[in-house]
Amino acid sequence: MQPDFVIIGAMKCGTSTLATQLGQQDGIFMTDPKEPNFFSDNDQYARGREYYQELFTPALPNDIKGEASTHYTKLPTYPETVSRMIAALDQPKLIYMVRNPIARAVSHYIHEWSTGVIQSDIETALENDAELVDYGCYGRQIMPFVTAFGAENIYLTSLEEVQADPQTALAGVCRFLGHESAVKWHEEQAQMNRSAERIRKFPMHGLLFDNPVARAARRALVPQRLRDKIKQSRQMSDRPEMSEQSKVRLQGIFAKDREILAGIFPTHSALQLCYPFVDDE
Repeated sequence: MQPDFVIIGAMKCGTSTLATQLGQQDGIFMTDPKEPNFFSDNDQYARGREYYQELFTPALPNDIKGEASTHYTKLPTYPETVSRMIAALDQPKLIYMVRNPIARAVSHYIHEWSTGVIQSDIETALENDAELVDYGCYGRQIMPFVTAFGAENIYLTSLEEVQADPQTALAGVCRFLGHESAVKWHEEQAQMNRSAERIRKFPMHGLLFDNPVARAARRALVPQRLRDKIKQSRQMSDRPEMSEQSKVRLQGIFAKDREILAGIFPTHSALQLCYPFVDDE
């Protein structure tokens, strides 16, 4: 058993929300875990195709089956993704979700800061952590999939489009997948965990904070005021702002990459919605 579609990214562009919304629709099945990262991560791929296929066995016979792994569009970090997909999948439908790449880079930085991967300020990170920029070069990331599977099998959407009209955006994705039943956007699901990325996690975070036994003990033994102070120390109080110099540098990089995206999807609304810093006239 294999997926009918795959959400392939991009990271920090709303793919988790989209996957959750699709999974809420009758007739659409999403894997658990949401991000198998099977074709990208060597340790996951080593588990074998049978493991991957079993992720879809809970689906009902007529379900449209999908998974969502943002690692699939993380070049050059995961260079074997496309070749592995070609060998395993028979013309899957692919969904690629993008957003303003400047905003995506900031969100990516916050994510890496919250998990403790990046310790520096955003200016230093933009100089030293290439993936903050690389993963937002959407044209470069999607081109290997276009070559392998054809542009007609790729649905491009954007966080901006979803935010502007979530119901219509979801319906468009479902039409692409061949889902003929009525669809409904569940706003309560979309609101969940939107602030979680700003909480810094550290080694043993899950054991000390997410574990129900530890949580109960903490509430019983640690005063609320102290718990609040500790929580605030692990939160990013303000969204970081990159310097004007960095912004101009990144705008140049992303504007050049946009030309690749425009060559593939020449009339797509994302070309305007996600690149307000590019003047086509």
